[in-house]
Formats: sequence, structure tokens, C-alpha cells
Amino acid sequence: MKVTSLISLSVLLSGILISSAANAELLLNKEESQVNFISVKNEHIAESHSFDDFSGTLSSEGKLKIDINLMSVNTIIPIRNERMQKMLFDVTNFALATFVADIDKSLTKMPLGMTKDVSVDGQLTIKDKTVQVSFLVNITSLENGKVKATTIKPTIINASQFGLDNGIDALQEIAMLNSISKTVPLTFSVTFQ
Repeated sequence: MKVTSLISLSVLLSGILISSAANAELLLNKEESQVNFISVKNEHIAESHSFDDFSGTLSSEGKLKIDINLMSVNTIIPIRNERMQKMLFDVTNFALATFVADIDKSLTKMPLGMTKDVSVDGQLTIKDKTVQVSFLVNITSLENGKVKATTIKPTIINASQFGLDNGIDALQEIAMLNSISKTVPLTFSVTFQ
């Protein structure tokens, strides 16, 4: 094979690799991420909970998608986890909550160490209900092409908009509580790489 052919082949392969890297999706790093929410019962008792299993992608074009496995709800109390899975989320029929959004693609290519506060507007789907939701987040560009997004303040999720009223009422009754709030503050810190 001629040297010029080898050089041409090398240039072509380099171009393909660079193009693939530029168009590659960033994947959510679960070990460096967390999704948390707070519930309030009997008017004044607030408790912090989390989801332990979630995944996500962020494309170079700014297409964001995060899936939360509702079976992974973690309230620290196993029987409460089970009740929320069955009575609130109905995980047998609706295993995932999904958030999708389009963000400014320049946020995926910020210089190392740069931070920016932005509003991320998208659609959150729980069960079969999709609601427009906004998160005020701080985006930070980290080493090795990582991008971190952390909520600056909680976003209030209204359970009634997702048809969760009956589930909350059932949880309140079985736990013999006077009340469970139907608004839930949600926060997260997620890293994509």
C-alpha cells in the first residue's frame, strides 16, 4: 500500500473518530449523582427521601433525558418503600418517571471550570401524566468532559397534577396520619460524562 494511501486512510479514520466524539452522548454517572425529595406528614414533620436507581443521557445537541426507577424509592423504612411503590406510584404499571428537556447545546461544551446558572424547562412524566416543570440549576464543566448540574433551589412538584391524590390518601389512611402534603420539594445533583 502506498504511503499516500496510508496517510489518506489515517486522516479519514481520525476524522471519523473526532466526529463520533463530538456527537457522542454524555451518560449520567449514577455514583456521582443523587435525586432527593421531601415529604411532610401531620403538617410539621418533614422527611427526606431519595431514588437510588436512575439513568440519563445528554446529547451534544442539548437533548436531555433522565429516567428514574420508581421501584428504587428509598425512605429508609422498607414497609414505607413498599407502600409507596404499590399504592402511590403503581410500579407494576408505571415503572419509570421520565424528565425530558432541550437545553442550550453550548452548556455541554463550556470551558473547564466554568459555571452558569440556567433554567431547565422540560416535561416530567409520572404514571401517565406529563407536566411542564422548570428547574433552576447550576451547570459546571468538570475535568474529563464531565458536566454537573445541581439544583439551586428545590422545585415544588404538585402530586395532584400527576394523579397521585388517591395514592397519597391511601398512604395517609394505612399509616393513620392526619395529613400528607400533596406538594413535594425535589432537588438533584447529576453528573454526565
